[in-house]
Amino acid sequence: MRGPHNILRLIRTGATLERTGAMNVVLDAFQAPPALRVVAKILGWPFQWLGYKGDTSMPPATRALTALGPAYIKFGQVLSTRPDVVGDELAVQLRVLQDKLPPFSLDVAKKSIETDLGISVEGLFSEFSEPVAAASIAQVHKARLSDTGETVAVKVLRPGIERAFRKDIDAFYLAARMIELLAPSARRLRPIDVITHFEGVVMGELDLRLESAAASEFAANTANDEGFQLPQVKWNLSGKRVMTLGWAEGIPFGDNDAIDAAGLDRVELSKRVLQLFLKHALRDGFFHADMHQGNLKVSTNGDIIAYDFGIMGYIDEYTRRVYAEILFGFIRRDYKRVAEVHFEAGYVPADRDVEEFARALRAVGEPIFGMDATRISMARLLSYLFEVTERFGMETRTELILLQRTMVVVEGVSRSMNPYMNIWEVAQPIVEDYIRRSVGPQALLSDLAKTAQVMARFGPRLPRLVEKALIAQAEHDDRSNQATKPPLGALAAAALAGGVSVLLLLMAFS
Repeated sequence: MRGPHNILRLIRTGATLERTGAMNVVLDAFQAPPALRVVAKILGWPFQWLGYKGDTSMPPATRALTALGPAYIKFGQVLSTRPDVVGDELAVQLRVLQDKLPPFSLDVAKKSIETDLGISVEGLFSEFSEPVAAASIAQVHKARLSDTGETVAVKVLRPGIERAFRKDIDAFYLAARMIELLAPSARRLRPIDVITHFEGVVMGELDLRLESAAASEFAANTANDEGFQLPQVKWNLSGKRVMTLGWAEGIPFGDNDAIDAAGLDRVELSKRVLQLFLKHALRDGFFHADMHQGNLKVSTNGDIIAYDFGIMGYIDEYTRRVYAEILFGFIRRDYKRVAEVHFEAGYVPADRDVEEFARALRAVGEPIFGMDATRISMARLLSYLFEVTERFGMETRTELILLQRTMVVVEGVSRSMNPYMNIWEVAQPIVEDYIRRSVGPQALLSDLAKTAQVMARFGPRLPRLVEKALIAQAEHDDRSNQATKPPLGALAAAALAGGVSVLLLLMAFS
């Protein structure tokens, strides 16, 4: 589907923002400079007749994003968690995108369930409600199982959602290519790689079998986490386009008035949601990557309930350690160490100056250290961070995109419950605990044990590997007319293989 027609899609995006009145709202929210406003008007105003009209009952930004399609709605969901960036009014408007979009019909949902599971809805459920929540990709129905009487949530994909997402992603690829062509300085942001990463995440979200598997793995990892619940997947009632889980009864995480009325401690909840995210990311390397208010509830006993596992993030052990060391350095205000970690991980080109980078990081950290959220301008902070990354040639790390995005979302959710939260104080115990376990003597012993296990698998193959190395070296020596000379290369290979064998044995039995 990639082709020139995507140019029209991009033009229509700007035209829709202009036609719905969302252009000015978005520019104001991001405090866009005058030059950008002029360019936006020049490009958007003449083509506004091409824009989608949208639902006129909605506020401008919500109206534009819902008209443009599911990928744009995803962007709006992220912004809805950041009132400190886009303002309280716009954030509240965009929260509709989390789970209150227009649903598709009950008959279509039932037909989809019957097609996917091969069983009639009436045969499965004694009760089946109208949609109780509708988001960009799917909607949820409350139902009761005929055989057990258990209340469950049935998630059904929107009809035609795969094609709709594909159209958006194809247009995004064109935009990424245009950015690389017209703005060479932006190539370090790797826009095409970012879209490729986004595409992989979204395509996985469109197969509910993968979401069921993710929910199951997440539940196994977090079974002993105090104050945290997950609904159980009903595997026999789940397929590619349908997913059934136990019903999560609780107060929506964004309803502060109801939480207060229930006598629950919002300050404690704001801390716990952030600490749970950090614990899952650092301890397990597997975390819920879509933790906005629409995917969280609070039970009557104060437990946090998470659901909707379509977007999950994974980071390997090495990246976890790098991330933890960076957070730990900021917490301790050790900007030199934070800078060194960036260089050691290859996040900053080696030809840049470590000391200068440390000073730039100090300029980021010091103004916000010890301050509550009400005294921090996240818009200005993000703007300066972008300047720093550009100045030091830092490229986008696709393996960190979901982690960074989720951190932004979760912090926004926490601050919506407690505007005075200090992220560094809340993060400190989780990060320090991970550092103690993963960066030090205990971690070294664990790494050595894992290395021994991996190397042990090659034990039976070592004699053959040595033989191949000897034969290859001998043939090379013959071709070089050095048959009379000692085969130093072969001896070296044999010595190396022997040394590896000894090391393997020592590590295996130590």
